[in-house]
Amino acid sequence: MPLHGIRVLEFAGLAPAPFCGMVLSDFGASVIRVDKLRGPDVDRSVRGKRSVAVNLKNSEGVSVIKKLASKADIIIEPYRRGVMEKMGLGPKELMAENPKLIYARLTGFGQSGPYADMAGHDINYVALSGLLSILGRKDGPPTPPINLLADFAGGGLMCALGIVLALLERSKSGIGQVIDANMVEGAAYVGSWMYSSRDLRIWDQGRGKNWLDSGAHFYDTYETSDGRYMACGAVEPQFYHQMMTLLGLDPDAIGQFDDYDNKKNIIATTFKQKTQEDWCKIFDGKDACVTPVLSLDEAPHHPHNAARNSFVASSKGNVMYEPRPAPLLSRTPAQVTDTSHSLKFGQHTHEILAENGFTQQEIEKLITSKIVAQATEASKL
Repeated sequence: MPLHGIRVLEFAGLAPAPFCGMVLSDFGASVIRVDKLRGPDVDRSVRGKRSVAVNLKNSEGVSVIKKLASKADIIIEPYRRGVMEKMGLGPKELMAENPKLIYARLTGFGQSGPYADMAGHDINYVALSGLLSILGRKDGPPTPPINLLADFAGGGLMCALGIVLALLERSKSGIGQVIDANMVEGAAYVGSWMYSSRDLRIWDQGRGKNWLDSGAHFYDTYETSDGRYMACGAVEPQFYHQMMTLLGLDPDAIGQFDDYDNKKNIIATTFKQKTQEDWCKIFDGKDACVTPVLSLDEAPHHPHNAARNSFVASSKGNVMYEPRPAPLLSRTPAQVTDTSHSLKFGQHTHEILAENGFTQQEIEKLITSKIVAQATEASKL
């Protein structure tokens, strides 16, 4: 795998940083999650990772982390500005001992600016990026896209990209660097096209009134007779003509670029006449840009996804399938070996410390002193 041999220390956090670590793990990196001795078990992005539980409020615990960091290639830290410095684990300290270290800082607002020390969540970052203002249907308020845009796309994924870029640069320079990855700028960057395309006709109206934001009748979802939905994206005239023809409507009589609301009503009435399965039989394989809206349980079993093995079976609970890592590399593809979604606090503390030069006597002393903990003890400390 492309990142085989790369060692990562991921400080435990919420969704964005764990996702970043999972991306690196999926493509071969050895990722160790650094757990606090107490905390809620909400991390589900744990594929292929190991964990060590360390008391970071103790100077001896900080020394343990410094020793681990001295042999690491990458640090992923999700805390607000200054937290790592207060513990003596900032980039200045760790990179002095390990100049090749790539120190990725993943925050909401970044390492500088008036909001740098302020709390926030995905909705706040997307709002500040400018993108939330254009999300939602017309005559309604801005609608957050769950927490996909900032946490995962602008946050975890952009941070992983920054890390890979820094690794590439390090192969030339031999030295590491600090990455200021933040979700406001990351989300805004993902939305670059929305900024640069405002002079085009597709964005010249208000929220929810344009081609691609549910304003147009040819780019929306429609309910079927069984309460399911079909997604239509027939933007180009030839695809629109095909869509209308397969719906049994006259594309010449129902033009594409005017009177959106009236034409939505006509198309909605038509889709309600058949089930989703019926419409799939009509549209599958046709250049009409019409597909079924699938649930998370259904997507893995769709014939196209199944043929490509786009999802892998999960081995825990009701999470039956999960997405295969993307993109697919021809020679060195990612390999998913663990889909249990189970990583107990400090599950691998003993073996990780042993691998990093701690003697058996030193490990036992650290555990007895409650500086580090194994999985069974971590929840009690």
